[in-house]
Amino acid sequence: MEYDALVQRLIESFDRLSAMEKREAALEILKRFGGEGDLPEETLVGAADELYCALDGEEAADASP
Repeated sequence: MEYDALVQRLIESFDRLSAMEKREAALEILKRFGGEGDLPEETLVGAADELYCALDGEEAADASP
């Protein structure tokens, strides 16, 4: 998938964040999106739930010895 250069830089920066920073950034982006556009609220809520679970799992794995 090709991204606009600005979007690609944003994604690369996001990938360098810690799990907690990723969670905070993703939730802020979802809040700012605020349901504008073509995505129904249920889709956004589902995506947020998936993201939270994925990042929570990564954080738990990082905390394991």
